[in-house]
Amino acid sequence: MPKYNKLVRDNIIEIIKKDNKAYNSRILSDEEHVAEIKNKMYEELQEFQTATTLQEAVEELSDLLELINAYLGVNNLTFEQLEAVRLKKKEKRGGFDQKIYLIDVEDL
Repeated sequence: MPKYNKLVRDNIIEIIKKDNKAYNSRILSDEEHVAEIKNKMYEELQEFQTATTLQEAVEELSDLLELINAYLGVNNLTFEQLEAVRLKKKEKRGGFDQKIYLIDVEDL
């Protein structure tokens, strides 16, 4: 039996049942959930980095967005609150639209 030991999407158990397969699972505590969301984000980020097509990249980005929404939910935050923080930070430090790649900085 393959071992997964990772956070999975909510409908995966139903899919496994429909395939007449045996499984073991458990419900995580909020603290465990946050830790596993972070682990899963790292996994999805790696998959985004290795994506070779635009479609694959967009699918991995959607997984990251789903994990962001899960993290917000665990912490009783809304996407609007996150967006407000993003906009404030963009106003103060800018975005990434100008494609600036900093090589180095020297004290004068």
